[in-house]
Amino acid sequence: MPDIDRPLLLHRMFEAAVRAAHPDFCLVPHLPLPPEGGRMMILAAGKAAGSMMRVAEKHYRETHGLGPDRLVGLGVARIGYGAETPTLKVLEAGHPVPDAAGIAATRQVMELASTATAKDQVLVLLSGGGSANWIAPAGALTLAEKQGITRALLKSGATISEINTVRKHLSAIKGGRLVRLASPAPVLTLAISDVPHDDPSIIASGPTVPDPSTLGDARAIVEKYRIELPGSACALLNDPANETPKPGDPVFSKSEFRLVARPAQSVEAAAEIARHTGYKVQNLGADLEGEARHVAALHAKLARDAAKSGQRLVLLSGGELTVTVKGQGRGGPNQEYALALALELGGHPGIIALAGDTDGTDGGGGNADDPAGALIDETTLERAAALGLNPAAFLANNDATGFFGHLGDLLTPGPTGTNVNDLRAIIIG
Repeated sequence: MPDIDRPLLLHRMFEAAVRAAHPDFCLVPHLPLPPEGGRMMILAAGKAAGSMMRVAEKHYRETHGLGPDRLVGLGVARIGYGAETPTLKVLEAGHPVPDAAGIAATRQVMELASTATAKDQVLVLLSGGGSANWIAPAGALTLAEKQGITRALLKSGATISEINTVRKHLSAIKGGRLVRLASPAPVLTLAISDVPHDDPSIIASGPTVPDPSTLGDARAIVEKYRIELPGSACALLNDPANETPKPGDPVFSKSEFRLVARPAQSVEAAAEIARHTGYKVQNLGADLEGEARHVAALHAKLARDAAKSGQRLVLLSGGELTVTVKGQGRGGPNQEYALALALELGGHPGIIALAGDTDGTDGGGGNADDPAGALIDETTLERAAALGLNPAAFLANNDATGFFGHLGDLLTPGPTGTNVNDLRAIIIG
């Protein structure tokens, strides 16, 4: 077997995972025919909203000859994730904490959706990040209050499912409410999944599907993580009239939901690269959840055991890990996982790893140039010591970005145009 550039292999696996889920390659086969005589109305939200809108607009203009009179729509993407579209408009808004631009854009989306008729076809393009981009606080809830709740949830260690359960019950568009606005038009949703187990009601907080969660569930999550709510939010969570539409509601009789890309497909694309290079692959699953540093400890043990037995192996996993923030540093679950993994491995020879978010950013301050993750190798701790860095102190301060920034080991692909959660790859041997 020839020598292999292992860091290059890690990058190639990450790139393969992104490509497998990119709208350029997965969206067109799922696009519906335009309606007879009516409008094709395209509404998009999330980190892939720009690329999805660009692909869909090109298809309907070039393949079906639709002009501005029959092709209408609006997309809302994370700042830095927009796209140039000749006919349709893509606006940018804050993520993960919503902002005023998101509220203004979402109001335009809701106004447009409310003009849909039975002759129109509403096409909703969803991807991860849509929960923050489509922001329409319900009741008397203000933007500042919604921002405070979002920050508290993000720092609490709550899962994405739990966070979105609360979001749905504080929103005028999430949890199936967009379908109500678009009625009586038929609604087709095409989604890129960024959530464990590909639950449609969790992707972008399920604006077009029935919501199985309840007000009681949302209240229990708030209590579990000791989130302090303003009075306006408490009123919403205690008002039976504010419940989301449930399975069986006739409003969904003309609504259809399809996935166009899944995390499992991207993990398998990375696995194919590893196999082609001569490695065996152990796929730990595309739906992993849990505290980043705890999962890192489990994976470090698997890697050490594999190395001890002389295996030439790649450990792959996806999913979405969480971080309970107690420090003052910067970083997301992928960077924290990588730092914890380096500490657990202790410079074990023959083991290197990458952890990155396929959307191109991992935690951070909401900027498009935030890192997506980090790489580690046998020399990570040795190089850190040479620079006088204490990795355990950085981990305690939740400052993985600072740690890997000093070493030059941050993964910085920039916005990728898609989002299917995280990819973690550990090469042994």
